[in-house]
Amino acid sequence: MTAFVYVLVSDQNGRYYIGSTDHLLRRYHQHATGQVYTTARMLPVKLVGWKEFESLAHARFAERALKAKKSRVYIARFLRECGGQ
Repeated sequence: MTAFVYVLVSDQNGRYYIGSTDHLLRRYHQHATGQVYTTARMLPVKLVGWKEFESLAHARFAERALKAKKSRVYIARFLRECGGQ
């Protein structure tokens, strides 16, 4: 089963949201329609990059590592690696 780490950006304030999922389109739809508490305040959001992993466990590990860095520099590097912005 494949899984993804993804990055959203708020059109409202430019803030990033990093998440992981096993179904990228479903999860993006949940974010875009305000069904996710954390991103409901950031609407509208757009998906700016994602990276595929072999399992949800690997994706969650990568998500936590990216969030732990707490730096736009690392997010920008992640987006360049996955072909995003």
